[in-house]
Amino acid sequence: MTTKEVKLLDVVALTVDLPEYNLWRGQVGTVVEILADGDAFEVEFSDRNGRTYESMGLRLSQIMVLRFEPASPDSAREMVTV
Repeated sequence: MTTKEVKLLDVVALTVDLPEYNLWRGQVGTVVEILADGDAFEVEFSDRNGRTYESMGLRLSQIMVLRFEPASPDSAREMVTV
């Protein structure tokens, strides 16, 4: 995944556990700020009522963008490993 693929307000999922913040792989958040020239992202995690329970800076290697439409046949496949 490249930084150009992560945009403001993208819905993302954690790819790692962050127990010190009570966040676990698979939890879903929203990109609310692009940091460090696109090397990091402020991600906000909210409950079902829209209340933010955590907001933190994460590296590209810690998140994946969730897709809600089929990928374009022209898009390159990429395997993400932790």
